[in-house]
Amino acid sequence: MPGSNTSSAVALDPPRAGRDGLALTAICLVALMFGLEISSVPVILPTLEQQLGTRFQDAQWIMNAYTLACTSVLMAAGTLADRFGRRRVLVLCLWLFGLASLACGLASDASTLIVARFVQGIGAGAMMICQFAILSHQFREPAARARAFALWGVIAGVGLGFGPMVGALILQLTDWRWVFLVHVPLSVLTLVLLHLSVEESRDPAAQRLDIAGMASLTLSVFALVYFITQGTESGFASPGMLGWAGLALLGLVSFVVIERRSAHPMFDFSVFRIARFNGALMGSVGMNLGFWPFIIFLPIYFQVGLGYSTLATGLALLAYTLPALLVPPLAERLALRHGAERIIPLGLGMIGVGFMLMAGANLASQPDAVLILAGCVLAGIGLGLTNSPTTNTTTGAVSPDRSGMASGIDFSARLITLALNIALMGLVLVLGIGQHLAEALPPSTAALWSGFSQDIAAGKLTTLSWPGQVAEEGAAIAQAALRQGTGWAMFYAGLGSCGLSLLSWLFFRRGRS
Repeated sequence: MPGSNTSSAVALDPPRAGRDGLALTAICLVALMFGLEISSVPVILPTLEQQLGTRFQDAQWIMNAYTLACTSVLMAAGTLADRFGRRRVLVLCLWLFGLASLACGLASDASTLIVARFVQGIGAGAMMICQFAILSHQFREPAARARAFALWGVIAGVGLGFGPMVGALILQLTDWRWVFLVHVPLSVLTLVLLHLSVEESRDPAAQRLDIAGMASLTLSVFALVYFITQGTESGFASPGMLGWAGLALLGLVSFVVIERRSAHPMFDFSVFRIARFNGALMGSVGMNLGFWPFIIFLPIYFQVGLGYSTLATGLALLAYTLPALLVPPLAERLALRHGAERIIPLGLGMIGVGFMLMAGANLASQPDAVLILAGCVLAGIGLGLTNSPTTNTTTGAVSPDRSGMASGIDFSARLITLALNIALMGLVLVLGIGQHLAEALPPSTAALWSGFSQDIAAGKLTTLSWPGQVAEEGAAIAQAALRQGTGWAMFYAGLGSCGLSLLSWLFFRRGRS
């Protein structure tokens, strides 16, 4: 009877709604942890230099180990989750992520921390892929799914946007280890919520793993990053470094050949014939050419170059990251009204102008903090304008049956570009520091300049010492050298972002013709 059906619905709906709420909470916690591990760790790098004795290359690898690991499992995670179950794979990855976070927090040297970060990145990259499939399966009604993804986006933005402040507060209240250890209880809580709420789902038509493609791409990116990162210390023309460069080229060529011959390629290169896809992809590359790599070097610049406290550095970094959280809803409306082909180049251009403003202010002997922070805000607004329209356009530029592959290329492009530009921006930073030392130090100290540059890039201002040195003269020279090197990195990011803005506009224009 109607009355009994209604009462049954009332009795059954709350548990279902409760499970969906718990499932959404669990997935949002996954997004929060992923974002925090990207944006909170840079704040503690100067502290790691003091307490673990990390070098500049160590700091780069602490970040890049996480990024490279995410890239290496990106495609495999989706296939494994489809075949063996999305919830099962997510649970395994959460265990891996939580245990690796524990290992990071207990690390007593840089090598252990880097290895633990790599394992942590494997778990994090796989978690990111699983969560999208779980949300889509758990929330099947379009309106509920839209609300779920909207909330997920907000929480993911909170993790990225407030990560620097969280890292700074942890340093103020306790020590750097809790930047990693905080993820242990969060992982346990997420595992409990997943057990109580998330339904298992699979794809019976899941394709086979493209192991050869994944291995060759990972090898190429790792070898190139290693060449760029270690080349400043070992010499780019040394036999060992040339070997790494050759390995990177071999891996890239192998990847292209494997993918072109594969019946089910990880990368379908035919999408690069679509001008609109290429225009949006320039947004993915542009955001990770300057904005996200620079967040690694910005805390050292604020703390050591400008003399900010740890807490003041965290607050200053909010000017850089918070606009990226607040602007995306506006970006979506602007893209609907004016088209992504205008908003993406505009966003990239604003990132470039923001960096150029910071670089110009940095040229002064005492950089104006207001101008530096204004440049940070402008770059953050540019990122917020670029991010969502880029994702929507890369997937929307292809047919629906290829949207998953297009999304994979988009996410891979972001992570690979991030890894490469952490290394390239670090190289530019060290070269700028070396140029200042060559002008400021006696020629008799030339043999020491390379080591000095590496130490200064890591924030060690007391490293300069030479015969006849005046007290405190070395620290002043080192601080000025750090500011010059950071200024070079700002110009690199600004010019690169503006160039990709122009390239994106040209691709979109070609797509309209």
